[in-house]
Amino acid sequence: MGSTLWRLLVVCCSWQAAANTEHTALLQHFPQSTLSPEQQLAEWAWFADAAKPYQGMTIRVVSERIYTHWYESNVLAPLFSELTGIQVIHELTSEDDVIKKLQAQQQTGLNIYDVYINDSDLIGTHFRNQQVVSLSRFTEGEGKVVTLPTLDLDDFMGLPFTTASDGQLYQLPDQQFANLYWYRQDWFSRPELKQQFKELYGYELDVPVNWSAYQDIAEFFSEYVREIDGQRVYGHMDYGKRDPSLGWRISDAWLSMAGTGDQGLPNGVPVDEWGIRVEDCRPVGASVARGGAIDAPASIYAIQKYVDWLKDYAPPEAQNMNFSEAGAEIAKGHIAQQIFWYTAFTAELTRPELPITDEHGKPLWRVAPSPTGAYWQEGMKSGYQDVGAWTLLKSTPLKRQQAAWLYAQFAVSKSVSLTKTLETLTPIRYSDVHSEAFSAMAPKLGGLVEFYQSRAHQEWTPTGSNVPDYPQMAALWWQYVGLASYENEPVTQVMQQLAVAMDSKLEQLASSSDSPCAPRLNPQQEKGVWFAHPGSPKAKLDNEDPAGRTLSYKELLKRWE
Repeated sequence: MGSTLWRLLVVCCSWQAAANTEHTALLQHFPQSTLSPEQQLAEWAWFADAAKPYQGMTIRVVSERIYTHWYESNVLAPLFSELTGIQVIHELTSEDDVIKKLQAQQQTGLNIYDVYINDSDLIGTHFRNQQVVSLSRFTEGEGKVVTLPTLDLDDFMGLPFTTASDGQLYQLPDQQFANLYWYRQDWFSRPELKQQFKELYGYELDVPVNWSAYQDIAEFFSEYVREIDGQRVYGHMDYGKRDPSLGWRISDAWLSMAGTGDQGLPNGVPVDEWGIRVEDCRPVGASVARGGAIDAPASIYAIQKYVDWLKDYAPPEAQNMNFSEAGAEIAKGHIAQQIFWYTAFTAELTRPELPITDEHGKPLWRVAPSPTGAYWQEGMKSGYQDVGAWTLLKSTPLKRQQAAWLYAQFAVSKSVSLTKTLETLTPIRYSDVHSEAFSAMAPKLGGLVEFYQSRAHQEWTPTGSNVPDYPQMAALWWQYVGLASYENEPVTQVMQQLAVAMDSKLEQLASSSDSPCAPRLNPQQEKGVWFAHPGSPKAKLDNEDPAGRTLSYKELLKRWE
């Protein structure tokens, strides 16, 4: 290492031990990077220098409780504090609580936290309520002096999801994970099971392309196979408790997988996966009567399938589970497939002692493209991708915004991000997912690497900007869908009630907002008027259960290329 870089490290870090020792120690924390060690050193030097005006400050951060944020709180935050002299309290809590804290700061104007990591699902809220800092303006204005020169925004995969319809970037991606189809490849490969399935259903036991095949496979394992290697097995896994986490299960693009919305990425145009129609950036209705699709046949079909599969093919206890409880179930080794599985759990399913890994610690399972419902068409979004992202509020004093922005960038900087990705498996940068180190992980991750190295990562998208107030409207999903999954109320009735509630909430927002993109409801019309329009909402199909179709895993992966 050259003498100039040696002196730079001594100045930037101000550590007590010898410079060479500390340089080695810091690199040991981040041994994998798309940058050279010298480039990593230069980034750290920049952080230390930019942080000088903020030394001695303590900033507060809040994020949901997933492993990625645990890693940030317990590994990155202490290292950042040691490097910069800015102390970080990085708090972990439930996703629902993060949103409540965000709302509390916006409603009171009090600076509760200096930066939030919240889902990009709130992008429609953020750009309408005018309380969130536009990072586009911040990085060119008051935050320019603390914006990392090597941040490289074009390298972030999730930037289209954190940029609003006004063209402004409101959030910086911090982690990403998708919901994909998960299945036991070892069971699907057993000759005796393949033969039995072919005899019963007339086609190959392989990865399902449509919901009809998924249903056949669920029935096959739950009702015909029933037991493998002495263990009771099930062909489906889900959860149904009337709990806030049920809202994520449905609002996280379940209706889009069925075919509720329109074609167009990242969200349907003009009707999105929530069934909300938008015209000139203004939401104009969620009900079919107003041009939306939340109570359209495709949406009713989607929820009916969810309810039927949960009750007919999942373990009996699943109906009383929430998201967290159900997430650990497939690790027990008794589930054949799961149509809606979050890849945030990938790291937890690769432990060698689990019954779903082989003697070498490699997965016996795979993830694949999600099968789609009867109303789905090419060009529609294919599923959901979570993008947790750094968000600054205008109510935070400028100096605290600047100090917090330094920590946010450190957590996603190229000197840190590849090691963080390999540790947490929630990648955010193109350079990381196409690196040799990430590619080498492919045999251990059951398809996750292939997903992120393909175009598919742009077809699995978060909730978009059509939703004008995510905190208020997201709560409606679990309250109403739970009536069907947990209280056994008829699905058609439940979706009609949800449509009324959605329209009512849009109407309230219309009267309380002066945003040029605030809701403005269409007048109600007969449903047939809207069904006659092209696109969504779509009239009921004559056959919602076409023949099941499957493809080999290799053929399915070609869809991602």
